[in-house]
Amino acid sequence: MAEQDQQKANKAEKKDKQFATKLIHFGAEIDEHTGASSVPIYQASTFHHHDIFNPPDYDYSRSGNPTRQALEDYIALLEGGERGFAFSSGMAAISTTFLLLSSGDHVIVTEDVYGGTYRLLTSILDRLGIESTFVDMTRFEEVKAALKPNTKAVFMETPSNPTLKITDIAEVTAWAKQHDLLTMLDNTFMTPYHQRPIELGVDIVLHSATKFLGGHSDVLAGLAVAANESLGRRLKQLQNGLGTVLGAQESWLLIRGMKTLQARMEHSEKSARKLAAWLSRLDGVERVYYPGLEDHPGRDIHEKQSLGYGAVVSFDVGDGDRAKAVLSRVKLPIVAVSLGAVESILSYPAMMSHAAMPREVRHERGITDGLLRYSVGLEDIDDLIADLEQALRQ
Repeated sequence: MAEQDQQKANKAEKKDKQFATKLIHFGAEIDEHTGASSVPIYQASTFHHHDIFNPPDYDYSRSGNPTRQALEDYIALLEGGERGFAFSSGMAAISTTFLLLSSGDHVIVTEDVYGGTYRLLTSILDRLGIESTFVDMTRFEEVKAALKPNTKAVFMETPSNPTLKITDIAEVTAWAKQHDLLTMLDNTFMTPYHQRPIELGVDIVLHSATKFLGGHSDVLAGLAVAANESLGRRLKQLQNGLGTVLGAQESWLLIRGMKTLQARMEHSEKSARKLAAWLSRLDGVERVYYPGLEDHPGRDIHEKQSLGYGAVVSFDVGDGDRAKAVLSRVKLPIVAVSLGAVESILSYPAMMSHAAMPREVRHERGITDGLLRYSVGLEDIDDLIADLEQALRQ
């Protein structure tokens, strides 16, 4: 009992620290056995039972691994949740979480959600009898109107990918609790540095940790955080049963990347704000999407629930031919799928992140053939702007 009380006291003490301190001092930063200043990589598939009648904490790495456990405790601390879980990819985290639902259930979803989530819902989960309704969550009346007798969950993405629409998290979660609905939120763009949805009533927070949390384009990973122990037990059962776990090496890489999250996010956001302002004044750019712009329709709501605007700027250059010309002429950002890295990444949603959406569905959601998504990295912003200017000018 005394040991449990001490563990609770240590957990409470860590929660009281400022975010920058939590990133470095998260509970496993020093190995208790050797004093090593890095979490050991337990590259083991199985663990010896010294006493068969008293099983050890770890017995098989699918069920639990000390390196992965350090990461899972780390993200739970940062998000302010009860339990964290690490998965082999962001989609593995999302897919596993959706399997909390059963055949015959219905979920309300942000309409311009990430293309992989859209594909999961419309081509896999629908075959299992899980029904989805996509709504513009900037219009709360649409969320309420989508409620059905079999509705069991609400899935939010705010800012949305790639048009950066803003959902009022507290408003939706308060309504969802009135109807006993599970709430899930993809927090990939904001990370827990800028936005902590559990504090606003969300039940499960999800991340493609491949992006800003990892930050170096060298690890594929997903994370989920449960707000309470009951949900945590259910997610643990799914993670173990499906085997969608993150390996020890990838867990260690992700821990290493997360330690610099605040420094990276601050630098990239400062640059993104400058890039968005420059693009909004530019002839030939039809529209710029960034919640930090004064004319962004969701700015007031975003500022109420987030501490920053993020590092992703989307902009529409008018048509597909011009978009492809820009992609072929830029020299500094890599043209690639993904975002949130130390290097800037320029993406073409119509053929990359949202290629799974039919063209007419994409266009209904504002994901046009001329839309580009710029994830701002750590390069000098003046160099990035000069490079993009020459690409647009040509």
